Amino acid sequence: MREAEPEKKIETSEANPRGQGRKPEAARASGSNFPGGKEPTGPKQPDLIERMLERGNLHNALQAVEANRGAAGVDGMEVKQLRGYLREHWAEIREQILNGTYEPRPVRRVDIPKPGGGTRMLGIPTVLDRFIQQAIHQILGPLWEEGFSAYSYGFRPGRSAAQAVKAAQDHIRLGKRWVVDVDLEKFFDRVNHAVLMARVARKVKDRRMLKLIRRYLESGIMQQGLMEPRSEGTPQGGPLSPLLSNILLDDLDKELEKRGHRFCRYADDCNVYVGSRRAGERVMESLSRFLKEILKLTVNPKKSAVDRPWNRKFLGFSVTTHRECRVRVAPQAVERFKEAMREKFREGRGRNLRAFLESLKPKLRGWASYFSVAETRNVFEDLDQWLRRKLRCMEWRKWKKPRTRLRKLIALGLDRARARGSAFNGRGPWWNAGASHMNAALPTAYFRRMGLISLLDEVLWFTTLREQRSL
Repeated sequence: MREAEPEKKIETSEANPRGQGRKPEAARASGSNFPGGKEPTGPKQPDLIERMLERGNLHNALQAVEANRGAAGVDGMEVKQLRGYLREHWAEIREQILNGTYEPRPVRRVDIPKPGGGTRMLGIPTVLDRFIQQAIHQILGPLWEEGFSAYSYGFRPGRSAAQAVKAAQDHIRLGKRWVVDVDLEKFFDRVNHAVLMARVARKVKDRRMLKLIRRYLESGIMQQGLMEPRSEGTPQGGPLSPLLSNILLDDLDKELEKRGHRFCRYADDCNVYVGSRRAGERVMESLSRFLKEILKLTVNPKKSAVDRPWNRKFLGFSVTTHRECRVRVAPQAVERFKEAMREKFREGRGRNLRAFLESLKPKLRGWASYFSVAETRNVFEDLDQWLRRKLRCMEWRKWKKPRTRLRKLIALGLDRARARGSAFNGRGPWWNAGASHMNAALPTAYFRRMGLISLLDEVLWFTTLREQRSL
């Protein structure tokens, strides 16, 4: 997996003759909560809006948005158009942000299917709003980063899903062989704005920044030309959403730490590891109550469970039953991969084989990179065999008529008698794709020459690379 970029440090701007520094009166007006109405001595928090609008921060935000690319929002503006738009309109937009009159556009609703059934809503902000959200994220992120839990791994600099999975493995090896798998029901759609903003205000005293964040939370959702108001939730799709989710769920992390539990959290995926089923049931009951009463979140009873960790999945991974358990790819992740490949193969019917294999490379490399942390490798070898059989099946279908199949098999090196018996056998494409004559005509070496990459080879390469970087 690619290493995350190192966290960028931000400078603290000081008071200057133009009045950009914080005054006690301004701090109190922006929501500071000090006993007796007096501000404590020590460094004062500078105006975050001014820091967000600094040229260097905006430049980094623009680069991040352009690197991430992404789809257009409700206004249809594409990422490549953003620089030109900012040159013409930024002075006006900046002034609106400073005086608190900027109004974010509604997000464009996109529903994507979830692996376990149902759909997940994505809210795609406009390119301009993604740029502003990214600039906010770069300023607010470091305010919380040092205080976040060591057991929180999602959407944080220098942290990854692989680290979360390895930490879970360590907990299990230490004897915590029961898992409390907590699934938050429609978390990103059900976030309570008042609860979230109260936690943001713990560290953000700039009232203009708080107002801008709340406006992003309350910006409507556009679907089929109709705008729906939003009173709860922080839809996935914008740069600010992951940080806000971590700020809210940091209370959960601190509660688990206070109780002395071993756990791993990646965004809204949280697993707590305990020593017995009875302990797990107690933890599930108390956590459900805490989440409902304090954070106004609901645990999904159908998807949450107290079970053995090898019967559950976490971030697409599971473990073996051994005492020194090994990380493996969860069966559900394998099936999702196959379904995605089936869709690719349906789209690839009739295409040139070399061009089709080239189009598969990003998906195959990305999947191999993510799952290279798995320690059981037979699944990658099995998937390599399955992919080659799918390719043989696709080629057999492409040949269509028995006489065409006869000619192709002979051209690929089969003797005429064997080619004739195979071409006219009357069997279906999938059976033929697994038969010896197609394996002889289209061997592994043939697909490698045409550009097919091996999942197993890619996993071994990524593993070696990760080991070299850790030295």
